[in-house]
Amino acid sequence: LTTSAKENHVPVFLVGQVTKEGDVAGPRVLEHMVDTVLFLEGDSAHRYRLLRCFKHRFGPTDETVVLAMTERGLEHVIDASEELLRDRIANASGSVVSCLLEGHRALLIELQALVTPAGYGTPVRRATGIDGARLGILLAVLAKRAGVYALDKDVYVNATGGIDARDPSVDLGLAAAIASAVKDKPLDPRIGFMGEIGLAGEIRPIPLPELRLKEFARLGFTHVIGPKIKQLQTPKGLTYQPVSTIREALG
Repeated sequence: LTTSAKENHVPVFLVGQVTKEGDVAGPRVLEHMVDTVLFLEGDSAHRYRLLRCFKHRFGPTDETVVLAMTERGLEHVIDASEELLRDRIANASGSVVSCLLEGHRALLIELQALVTPAGYGTPVRRATGIDGARLGILLAVLAKRAGVYALDKDVYVNATGGIDARDPSVDLGLAAAIASAVKDKPLDPRIGFMGEIGLAGEIRPIPLPELRLKEFARLGFTHVIGPKIKQLQTPKGLTYQPVSTIREALG
């Protein structure tokens, strides 16, 4: 197939199976013999898909395209952040906007949390688009370092739109959503959160913070809470509040 493609100057698409770990199944021959490897990801129950480039012999591999499934098929979403936040309900407890990176593209996403009394002896933990193990760690840090106790309650968290939000930079946003749900107190919808949380409750730096802040400012956010960063240039009209700990951030 590759010899024929090169001799006739015809592009060929080879479709391979993906394992549970997210790798191309079988020997690595398929990956080695092609020029480009593309992954089309997304939950079939949601309308959004992500097209990622994992290998490209003739260009960068840090670009991601957001697609929407419509009655006409898959269509390119020009402004993905605005599309993902379009149906957000303002002044709802447990709702926070954070920013993750898809390649070198900043993407704003709504994180939702629902905390209810446990109906049985063992509390329920459900995470959609969020790493379940990371959720358990954040609940423990919130209880120990911030005085927000939800270990004995049912906790449900969700990254809206079917987007996989496993970027550690959304830790602070997820923690704020859980705290908002525990206290049943809505947060200002114009405030964004970003930052990784350590086991000591510290807010750790994240890559490309200025790119994320530009995306917050472009979508009309007025305040962003995140880690302390040296020589940070803040976009006009946006106030950045640096914090050191999770307790300080939630306070």
